[in-house]
Amino acid sequence: MLNRKLANKLAQYLEIHQFKDYCPNGLQVEGREQIQKIVSGVTANQALIDAAMEFNADAIVVHHGYFWKG
Repeated sequence: MLNRKLANKLAQYLEIHQFKDYCPNGLQVEGREQIQKIVSGVTANQALIDAAMEFNADAIVVHHGYFWKG
């Protein structure tokens, strides 16, 4: 799946294995199979999703995802 491939490339590029974090990193919600347009933002929220939909984005990359430990 291309969305997992994108997540793996980003994890490699950002070297997430080098950092201890209190929240999960990586793919949190699978999206479209084919990715051509990517929207990025700081925090996953409804406004960002709405903007991505308006832009007809295939994927969203954020710093603060939806799912956190605890």
